[in-house]
Amino acid sequence: MQDRLPRITGIGHALPPRVVTNHDLVARLDTSDDWIRSRSGIATRHHVDPGTATSDLAAEAGARALKHDLRTGGTGEVGLLVLATTTPDRTCPGTAPLVAAKLGLGTIPAFDVNAVCSGFLYGLSTATGMIAGGVTDSVLLVAADTFSTIVDPEDRRTAFLFGDGAGAVVLRAGGGGVHAITLGADGGQEDLIITPGGGSRDPEGDERWFAMQGQAVYRQAVERMTGSTREVLETVGWGVADVDRFVGHQANSRILAAVAQRLGLPADRVVMNLDRVGNTAAASIPVALSDAHDRGLLQPGDKVALAAFGGGATWGAAALTWPELG
Repeated sequence: MQDRLPRITGIGHALPPRVVTNHDLVARLDTSDDWIRSRSGIATRHHVDPGTATSDLAAEAGARALKHDLRTGGTGEVGLLVLATTTPDRTCPGTAPLVAAKLGLGTIPAFDVNAVCSGFLYGLSTATGMIAGGVTDSVLLVAADTFSTIVDPEDRRTAFLFGDGAGAVVLRAGGGGVHAITLGADGGQEDLIITPGGGSRDPEGDERWFAMQGQAVYRQAVERMTGSTREVLETVGWGVADVDRFVGHQANSRILAAVAQRLGLPADRVVMNLDRVGNTAAASIPVALSDAHDRGLLQPGDKVALAAFGGGATWGAAALTWPELG
């Protein structure tokens, strides 16, 4: 299976056109631009307009990744689509088949993965396993979320944090760019990050808004992202000094700074774009990767570490070598 370990051959991301600045939120949330920046590092985020759904952003990002795959020598076709999201278009059915249809991918298998902000890493593990096991030679992995549709716009604790977006990568067998992934979960902490109503536990519940225990999430995110990064680096035999770029879940600048400090990573190796896009949940890592690629921050051969923490609670990390993408 070692010779089937995948490499990334295409990447792309999509953000809705509507930009929401901190100043747009000041009056509604009784806050200030300085307060938001000091607690999160966020200046702007993108929100969907009514009528735009998660599948729309997912399809746009997926199309860009497939087009990029063609430019880098791929076929622009894939054998499987995996969608990481916590904000599907509908409770039933899954959103991935619709995304595949929007992209004209025919009747390929397609399914959703829900690990909240760790969704891209869970999807990456799924895609890598499918390719390494010979189930398929190629996967379009998309992570997309529209958290603006589940966050209370009047909640001062959460409304300024989240943006909407989607990121996608094409993975193909061979090349071994994805070296190792580690994952974890603790269902005993499901109430840290939760949308209480609407599921089978409370189908008629009116608590439809997302809720989060901020301080506890901060502590757990720092601990789990740091620990899982160390674990995956040890698995592949890399020291912290070997890491050229660290791309963590773009939740909060203070979390990223604390993780980097604990790992002993210089700040200039930490990729950050949350100041412009906010926390895009499952999409945050691939959006950050795509943005960093577009800005020339990722070079072929770079050793890259990824890490995330999300609801569930879930967490994970990955080690990969950045490919030649042009």
